[in-house]
Amino acid sequence: MSAEGLVDCHCHLAAPDFDGDLDDVLEKAKKANVTALVVVAEHSGEFEKIMRLSERYRGFVLPCLGVHPVQGLSPTGQRSVTVKDLDAALPIIENYKDRLLAIGEVGLDFSPRIAGTDEQKEEQRQVLIRQIQLARRLDLPLNVHSRSAGRPTINLLREQGADRVLLHAFDGRPAVAMEGVRAGYFFSLPPSIIRSGQKQRLVKQLPLTSICLETDSPALGPEKQVRNEPQNVRISAEYIAEVKGVSVAEVTEVTTQNAMRLFPRLQQLLQK
Repeated sequence: MSAEGLVDCHCHLAAPDFDGDLDDVLEKAKKANVTALVVVAEHSGEFEKIMRLSERYRGFVLPCLGVHPVQGLSPTGQRSVTVKDLDAALPIIENYKDRLLAIGEVGLDFSPRIAGTDEQKEEQRQVLIRQIQLARRLDLPLNVHSRSAGRPTINLLREQGADRVLLHAFDGRPAVAMEGVRAGYFFSLPPSIIRSGQKQRLVKQLPLTSICLETDSPALGPEKQVRNEPQNVRISAEYIAEVKGVSVAEVTEVTTQNAMRLFPRLQQLLQK
C-alpha cells in the first residue's frame, strides 16, 4: 500500500442509506484517493451483511463487528444496549474472528434519552467490559463510541487494559481527550469538523500522531441532514492540514501510518 492513500477508519456501509448505490459510492471514494474503508457494525443483525460486503470488496472494505451502546433501528425506537443483545452477537463474532480488523462499534452512550438511569449505564459498562475482554483475547483493536461519556469511556478502557483504541468522533473536551492521548489512544475526525466548534477545538489540541480520519457515513457529513459518503474523508484531511499548518499530503501520510499502527491487519489486508 502506498502511504499516499486515505483511510476512512469508521463508516457504516451496511446502513440502508447505501442499499441503492453502494458501487457508485465506493467508486467515488476510490477516485478521491481512499484506499481502505473500515466498516463498523451497530447490532448483530448487520453482521452477515458487513461480512458479505468485505468479501465483495475484498481488501477495500475491512470489517469490524461489535455491539453498539445504542440499539433499535429507528430513531424513535432507540434504546440502551442490554447483555442479551451482546449474547446474540458473540457466537457470530467468534465465527468471523480471523477476518476482522477490529471489534466495533462498541462503547458508552450516556445521552439522557438513551441512558437515563444508573442501571442502564451500568449495563452499558458490562457490555463494553465484555467486548474489551473479547478484543484482548482475540488480539484485536477496538473502534469506540463515547457520546456524552468521554471520560467514563476512557477511564473504563484504561482500567480494563485496552491498548489499541480508536475513539471515533469524540465529543468531549480537549483536556479529556488528552487523557486518551496519554494512554496511547487514537482519535478519528469526521467531515462535520468544518461545522463543529467542539471538533475544531479538539483538533487544535490533538497531536497529528494521535489523529486518524473517518466519515461515520452516512452521518456526520459536511452538511447537516445530507447523506455523508466515504469520499468526504478528504474534507477532514484538508481541514486538519489547515489547522496544523502542514500539507494535505502530510496529513494523509501520518493518519494512514497511524491507522496501520492501530489496526495491524490493515497492512496485510491491503496487500492481498
